[in-house]
Amino acid sequence: MHDAKKLQPLDNIRVIDVSSFLSGPFCTTQLAEFGAEVLKIELPKVGDALRKFGTIADCGDSLNWLSECRNKKSITLDLHKPEACEILKRLVATADVFVENFQPGTLENWGIGWDVLKEVNPRLIMVRISGYGQTGPYSDRPSFGRIANAFGGLSFLAGYPDRAPVTPGSATIPDYLAGIYGAYGALLALQSRARTGQGQMIDIGLYEPIFRILDELAPSYHRSGFVRQRMGPGAVNVVPHSHYPTKDGRWIAIACTSDKIFARLAEAMGEPELASSDSWGTIAARERDRGKVDAYVGAWTSQHDRAQLLHDCERAQVPCGPVYAIDEIFEDPQYAARGNILKMLDERAGEVAIPNLVPRLSATPGEVKWLGPALGASNAEVYEGMLGMTSADLKGLEARGVI
Repeated sequence: MHDAKKLQPLDNIRVIDVSSFLSGPFCTTQLAEFGAEVLKIELPKVGDALRKFGTIADCGDSLNWLSECRNKKSITLDLHKPEACEILKRLVATADVFVENFQPGTLENWGIGWDVLKEVNPRLIMVRISGYGQTGPYSDRPSFGRIANAFGGLSFLAGYPDRAPVTPGSATIPDYLAGIYGAYGALLALQSRARTGQGQMIDIGLYEPIFRILDELAPSYHRSGFVRQRMGPGAVNVVPHSHYPTKDGRWIAIACTSDKIFARLAEAMGEPELASSDSWGTIAARERDRGKVDAYVGAWTSQHDRAQLLHDCERAQVPCGPVYAIDEIFEDPQYAARGNILKMLDERAGEVAIPNLVPRLSATPGEVKWLGPALGASNAEVYEGMLGMTSADLKGLEARGVI
């Protein structure tokens, strides 16, 4: 934690979050961690689907919710009802950023699309995340992270060439990436607004961040028609660059991205001649014998415990690292020294360990103030404090199912 008197980068920025599950909520979490006031709007009595997704804590909400909706104020509002949409417009008039991830056309059907909200507040920045974006022939299709991984081109690359494509790490990668791009877009738009005084709309398709991170796939295919196939743990263009077994039943990642690094690895293996010009000293030679090179390195790693391999590779300045499971992450001194795991004491859920903030700012660091809140916990604060409603007004709205 840091001095509470220090200014946060996004102090005095108000964000309205009407999104659900993960991509939109993660977008606003990035902003909330660095000072933005985020009003998380949820369906009365039901709440965001993320509340029930994954392991449920004793408080009744999921660990996903507690971790990924940190620092937000939860209010309830049923946007299916016209009265609720009018209340939303009043909130929008006070806001800087508005984030949603409904299927395109949903907000327009409720009378609160971009064309309406920008009239309510010309300075508003609207982040819209959907499966395929707001335009194009697929724009009205539903999607989730798994679909975005597949459509974006990542799933095809994940796994071994003789087996079905696998989930590339997590089906939620597109949600997280879209959330990061959404927050990035909001910051760019805030910077633009500081000069022009005008807001704008940010449009992100869930698959687009996946396609954006596919290295040279697009230019390579366009240039020569090359279609990269699944390579297991290997990497295109370089070898050895993979995961290798160790004597103690673990795995080590080794990355030789140049001839110089491979020469260092050969030295560490006690076989410097492997890096000679008449052996595997060039990338072309290693690529030609990819299977043999990987097998040779794997045979060497299999003879030693992982700790010894890490020591030998690090001494030789060969990029390497342990292939960690989560229990090993919790035990690692680097994670501890960097404070990457933050343990928060929550009044509803007890102690919860969560990933700490990224990135680190030296002068205005962010902060996790609280974990995902109870449903509607800030109704009174927002509706009475910001909009001037009375407690009687709130009771009436609740009775009509508006909040």
